[in-house]
Amino acid sequence: MLSQTFYAVTQHEGVVSITSWGNDDKPNVRCTWNSYLRITEDERILAPVAGFTSVQGDVAKNDQIILTLGSREVEGFNNYQGTGFLVEGRARFTDSGAEFEQMKAEFPFMNKLLEVTVESAKQLL
Repeated sequence: MLSQTFYAVTQHEGVVSITSWGNDDKPNVRCTWNSYLRITEDERILAPVAGFTSVQGDVAKNDQIILTLGSREVEGFNNYQGTGFLVEGRARFTDSGAEFEQMKAEFPFMNKLLEVTVESAKQLL
């Protein structure tokens, strides 16, 4: 599902926007960096987080999540300098397990691991 262009974007720095919403439809938006993302063999997106309490509260009620990410370093459609993606999926937070421990070794600041099961990934530019 994830394209080579998506993987190329994650290899360059850029901001990742993470949007969630609970039962009240009021969105919460937090950010992280492309360089913090790890993609598993089954194409789940893993991100170390510290805080994100409002997003965690939303995910407890509604696990749908939207991520946007991009990079000016990766050519987009029609030779456009830069490209980005809109990713929709299901999220969960963990604080234990093998993947958590692997990420914690790399990112000691984290207190939770955000896992996103990708349902769609659309290239925008």
